[in-house]
Amino acid sequence: MAKNLVIVESPAKAKTLKKFLGSSYKIEASMGHVRDLPKSELGINLDDDFEPRYITIRGKGQLLLKLRKEVKAANKVYLATDPDREGEAISWHLLNSLKLNEAKASRITFNEITKSAVKDSIKQSRQINMMLVNAQQARRALDRIVGYTISPILWKKIKKGLSAGRVQSAALKVICDREEDIKSFIKEEYWNIEAIFSYKNEKFVSNFIIPKDMKLNNEKIVIELLEYLKTQEYIVTKVKEGTKQRKPYAPFTTSTMQQEASRLFNFSTDKTMRIAQQLYEGVEVKSEGFVGLVSYIRTDSVRISDEAYKDCTDFIVANHGNEYKNLSRPIYKIKGRAQDAHEAIRPTSTIRTPQQLVNSLSRDQLRLYRLIWERFVASQMSPALYSTISIDIAAGEHRFKSYASFLIFEGYKAVYKRNEEAEEKSMKIPKLEKGNILKLIDIKPFKSFTKPPARYTESSFVKMMEDCGIGRPSTYSSTIATLLARRYVVKEKKAFYITELGEIINDIMKNNFNNIVDIEFTANMESELDKIEDGELEWKDILRRFYPEFKDKLDIAEQKISNIKIEDEKTEVHCKLCNNFMVVKYGKYGKFLACPGFPDCKYVEAFYEEAGVPCPYCKEQVIIKKSKRGRLFYGCKNSDCEFIAWNKPTQEKCPICDSYLVEKGTKNIKLACSNEECKLHKNKE
Repeated sequence: MAKNLVIVESPAKAKTLKKFLGSSYKIEASMGHVRDLPKSELGINLDDDFEPRYITIRGKGQLLLKLRKEVKAANKVYLATDPDREGEAISWHLLNSLKLNEAKASRITFNEITKSAVKDSIKQSRQINMMLVNAQQARRALDRIVGYTISPILWKKIKKGLSAGRVQSAALKVICDREEDIKSFIKEEYWNIEAIFSYKNEKFVSNFIIPKDMKLNNEKIVIELLEYLKTQEYIVTKVKEGTKQRKPYAPFTTSTMQQEASRLFNFSTDKTMRIAQQLYEGVEVKSEGFVGLVSYIRTDSVRISDEAYKDCTDFIVANHGNEYKNLSRPIYKIKGRAQDAHEAIRPTSTIRTPQQLVNSLSRDQLRLYRLIWERFVASQMSPALYSTISIDIAAGEHRFKSYASFLIFEGYKAVYKRNEEAEEKSMKIPKLEKGNILKLIDIKPFKSFTKPPARYTESSFVKMMEDCGIGRPSTYSSTIATLLARRYVVKEKKAFYITELGEIINDIMKNNFNNIVDIEFTANMESELDKIEDGELEWKDILRRFYPEFKDKLDIAEQKISNIKIEDEKTEVHCKLCNNFMVVKYGKYGKFLACPGFPDCKYVEAFYEEAGVPCPYCKEQVIIKKSKRGRLFYGCKNSDCEFIAWNKPTQEKCPICDSYLVEKGTKNIKLACSNEECKLHKNKE
């Protein structure tokens, strides 16, 4: 009979722990929270100093009965939920629901699910940290009060199903502000000038340096300048050669991992965190069983342990050579407050390379693990080294400049090349000296226009939330998911677009609850929660200060906000039962078409977005579909046609085998033959 009971959140985590703990330990999963505020009511007693009312979550009764039996049979109970505020709160709720006393129950945390980390955590078991619990209670109560009091007003004035959460409202305002900036943007003309010089028959390119008191903003000025430049003698006034380093990137935090996974793999933040959680809790690895592959994945720290540093640098020296190890241990800067109790996201063992896991992980698990592994290993490697050369050229009273750099030692780039800035120019510059006279071969002006601010992508939006202090690493994913689920924003080609509904909600929040949507207020609230965690503030003090002013605004808003009707988007598709024009509706699984005559007419049909190209087989329109796993693919609108493809087809035929060509890539789109046996690839014209 097991003498010790360990309770974790998930079955996957339980399977991994069973590997490390002997027969004297029994591991059970709580399946997340067992207690929460009631869904049907506020659950915060506003008349009794904001006392929360917790109830057992529906469906968890049988699980708790089972856990109580296990608790009764055990000598010692270890609560091993995640090492953050949410995990601490789950353990506290378990302590209360299972009626555990502090003599029998202990809290254990580990940053990674490895044998040494788990065994050490048992040796260092402790009591529940109520400062962490209270920080979570304060956040939960704040969000509940804001959401459960404003949302009913939105249901009454607009339509049911809307919400106005504390963090999501501030995030929505940022997207709306960016949309306003784009709408109000006025483009301006500007010019650049490029010259081609030669010296001893060797050609190279140089760029005109625009003086501070000159504006190249119209063609007339540019033409006059070109006429002047063509008459000048070009003399080398300065030659500077040197070297520069490019330092490696810090290991991943939650934010930077989400950004890179979005940029490189087009993963949503929700998908990234779901896969990362699997890698943290443990997956079955051939010949090893269940193994936790990465450290805890909700962190804003870039620190790594001494053990992890040694493990990594030993690997670097053994596999790349001593010159690839950084001469001193890198120290990376952090933004604001970091949860230094956690490390950066890293592999639990550097010697467990991605290549070794090819047959154990799914495609997406392997992609994310490889990204984490490469980023971590590279972070402890030596910088890349470049030789540089810059040339200053005089042209009368004006100047041109040429610059080039060449990689001479790859350093960390031997492992990680994924996130480089624009590649260094590898243009060849002839050997020049001060005083050399150059020959002008050609000089060309290039007209451009300033561009409006870019719309947010998931990657840039996460970065913005981190920079502005909106939320914390554990909330980025859920905030974005809520904005999309409520249809306040839509995502098109990776970019967020505000909807009419989103604009209406933002206007209501901005005009009636200006402090809720204020970024500084939201960031300060996060700092207040940090103070609760540090024991510097009593958790109900936040609510005592916040609620009175908020209640006044709430009462005024309920009277002030007028009813607003949101029209459904009409289509040109006729209802097959009553001939009405169908409208676009949104359900659990996305868009669908419905008859506006509901409930008299209940006809619905699937909504398919056209890809804008004819089917290569039958010439009907190609539509974009989604697989069960959420992956986009292409099919024919004609249900009798067998055409199906992962890549978007084109109307162009392959010159080699006459099969249709498809588009590959997102940024630099290439054309490839759909016939897998044909290897044709070419640039898209």
